[in-house]
Amino acid sequence: MLTLFIIVVVVAIVFDFVNGFHDAANAIATVVSTGVLHVRTAVILAGVFNFVGAIMGTAVAKTIAGDFTDPKLVTLSVVLGALIGAIVWNLITWWWGIPSSSSHALIGGLCGAVVAKSGFAAFKWGALGKKVLIPLVVSPLFGFALAFFVMVGLVWIVRRWRPDVVHSASRRLQLVSACFMALSHGSNDAQKSMGIIMLAILTFLGAGGTLPTWALPHAPGEVPFWVIVSCALAIGAGTMGGGKRIIKTMGTKIIRINPLQGFAAETSGAATILMASSLGIPLSTTHCINACIMGVGASKRISAVRWGVAGNILWAWVLTIPASAAMAAACVLLLEVFV
Repeated sequence: MLTLFIIVVVVAIVFDFVNGFHDAANAIATVVSTGVLHVRTAVILAGVFNFVGAIMGTAVAKTIAGDFTDPKLVTLSVVLGALIGAIVWNLITWWWGIPSSSSHALIGGLCGAVVAKSGFAAFKWGALGKKVLIPLVVSPLFGFALAFFVMVGLVWIVRRWRPDVVHSASRRLQLVSACFMALSHGSNDAQKSMGIIMLAILTFLGAGGTLPTWALPHAPGEVPFWVIVSCALAIGAGTMGGGKRIIKTMGTKIIRINPLQGFAAETSGAATILMASSLGIPLSTTHCINACIMGVGASKRISAVRWGVAGNILWAWVLTIPASAAMAAACVLLLEVFV
């Protein structure tokens, strides 16, 4: 059982790494597409701030670990199946350059794995609605509206400035907003893997397993320090690893933006994500920054947004939870046979 527990922890950290390079575009697509930073410099900067954001709190981790299912109804095979389902879907969407949600892939994977093992009653559907489905709708709308009005306000503020002054100031401001966005991304996304590892720890201990004192939570419900640091390092390293395919989709295919628009989108997205992190909501950072990019584009004119590309992204949002759930369920059924 200890071997399976170690495998689950390793796979969770791998998922965090995959999350990092899959979602690198969330933090840096706009700053790269506007030419403020070269992609290599941007991913390093984003990786560092992802790490910083990841160690800022554990509210989202506690939601993942305890709000969606009772650890007593979960086995290590269920946790492993959830992770594999989420990783497979992330890799599929990364390969096609589709900015889908790693958060929803993980939650969908957990949903499918739990149902496959213990039935529909074992999963807390109310928590899914409250913590995932409602924010799935509300957060992009909020981000879109916030970015729209922030952009309108900025245009009004700089309306009498010389274009070269606006451009120069916007580039400096976007450096700050890109760091802010990367920090907010780490504060939410890294905690999801922390929550999965916590769920694995509770499952392992509940099944009679033993761990060294340093690996145990210091208090009930608390995330061990080694889990926090491991996940923070993994998402930071993953972010530094890439995401160029999705950067192209988010930075140029939805709408071509300038540095001032990039600043508005990143600031609005970061504010929305940090608010969700403080409330323990596993928000989709992908959905949020996409909506903010569309918001700044729509502030100029509705036709500035390439709604056909946006429609394809929307389909990925809709399919992520059921697709990852199906993959995870299949993984659990196979694991139950061979493990």
